[in-house]
Amino acid sequence: MGVFVFLPLVLPLTAWPVARLAEQHLHPRTATRLLTVMAAVLALCSTVCLGLVMVVGTAQLPGNPLPDGWSDPEVRAAVPYDEVVGKAAIPALCAVLVACCRTLWRHARVRRQAHRALIGLPDTEVAVLPDGAPYAYALPGGRRGAGAQRDGTPRGAAGRRVRAADRRRPAAAARALRRGRVVVTTALLDRLRPAERRALFAHERVHLAARHDRFLLTVQLAARANPFLRPLHTAVTYTAERWADEEAAREIGSRRTVARAIGTAALVSGGAPAPAFPGLAAPGPVPRRVAALLGPAPVVHRWPPVFTSVGLAAWAAAAGTAVSAMSSANSAVTMVLILHAATPL
Repeated sequence: MGVFVFLPLVLPLTAWPVARLAEQHLHPRTATRLLTVMAAVLALCSTVCLGLVMVVGTAQLPGNPLPDGWSDPEVRAAVPYDEVVGKAAIPALCAVLVACCRTLWRHARVRRQAHRALIGLPDTEVAVLPDGAPYAYALPGGRRGAGAQRDGTPRGAAGRRVRAADRRRPAAAARALRRGRVVVTTALLDRLRPAERRALFAHERVHLAARHDRFLLTVQLAARANPFLRPLHTAVTYTAERWADEEAAREIGSRRTVARAIGTAALVSGGAPAPAFPGLAAPGPVPRRVAALLGPAPVVHRWPPVFTSVGLAAWAAAAGTAVSAMSSANSAVTMVLILHAATPL
């Protein structure tokens, strides 16, 4: 193992250059997928590293529940032993687990709340909320619908509203909860022209079709696992929006109309994300998105050209990701083999 066990904690720094350059030089779809995969692998490796350091570093602490053989001098000579680092890894790993669990819990809670807000509305692809606050977002669907019973009828007061509003169509209400929908308020629709409305709906439909919520949740969890991965989270938040912008412009055939719709929505909403769906409906840097739409369409590359700044940064980040994966895997296998040999059956 040696000092290589600590590499996954700092190797996410190799992804910083590509996180910035990918926003500017890669197609948004390619950048989103590339950065998300790198963030997921680097976060997993750094978490494994914390676990290894915690186990190895605390094997000789009094009162630990580990087998006595793990404290054998020969084992200590074969693996890195630092009592201070081992103790520090315990609260660090606990903080990572708590942060990730809170993020998942908040994600599930917000989705349930957003689905409940649509109960009683017509079963259409676009749900129009009678709200004075101008905002719009793409709401991914659930398996059975948030807060729904097995028969498809929601529970509690929300269920009573559905049964009172539409006693003959409980199955339709359940289907509306299961599939993704575009949610927009009347306040925003009143401020958009018909062409801008089509651009807005096309943008949000891309979010649903490409499941951008999964990309955003993955990089959000990665940033919670390792703070060095926060630039990748910021970059993916922007590239996912740019991905939807470009696909919407291609669908309606006018980049300028999409840019105008984005600018108008940002102005009337004050640039704030959707209040009912925070964390998954971040608008990103609106001026940069508008400027990109007013320019030429980005060129699609499966992988950036090697002899360019973004290509070199991507290869450096890929190398750092590969080294991180190999280092954590090697350290884990080494620790398992050595400690298994030292543990009596």
